[in-house]
Amino acid sequence: MRAVVGLGNPGPEYAATRHNAGFLLADAVAEHWQLPPFRRAERARATEGTVAGVPVRVLKPTTFMNRSGAALASLRADPTFAAPRDLLILVDDFQIPLGTFRLRPDGSAGGHNGLKSIEGALQSQQYARLRVGVGPLPEGTGDWADYVLAPFEPEQLEEVQALLPQMIESVEKWLKA
Repeated sequence: MRAVVGLGNPGPEYAATRHNAGFLLADAVAEHWQLPPFRRAERARATEGTVAGVPVRVLKPTTFMNRSGAALASLRADPTFAAPRDLLILVDDFQIPLGTFRLRPDGSAGGHNGLKSIEGALQSQQYARLRVGVGPLPEGTGDWADYVLAPFEPEQLEEVQALLPQMIESVEKWLKA
């Protein structure tokens, strides 16, 4: 089983925020793969199916971002699950320019609290992550948290949505690797 986990914060007040770019991409991936609707799972909303002959589960943690690792408990309990091979995290990154993304097989949390939580749960940095650019911080922005927790401007959201096909293609390449 391969797992694609989109990070974000639960609740309608966070739905359109930059910090929920991982949820946005997870929804787009699940729709593209024609998976069933997300349903309640252990500390997450989940959907699953088979894509290109590969069993896959898409998760959106129902914990807040800094507790995202708790949603991995069911994956970690599976003795055949190996995070370096089977896990892809979808996450926002204000240090990457809007309209771009980066897929890497491993790396550091880079100060991102959601990734720190994932690393804490796995006790490892060995997992793939696709970082969705939501930056840079506008000049004069004092607090990055205020920026990522604010809604996308309409033109910013359009730019992220225009990038969805390329990001989905990258997720599919990871899945088939």
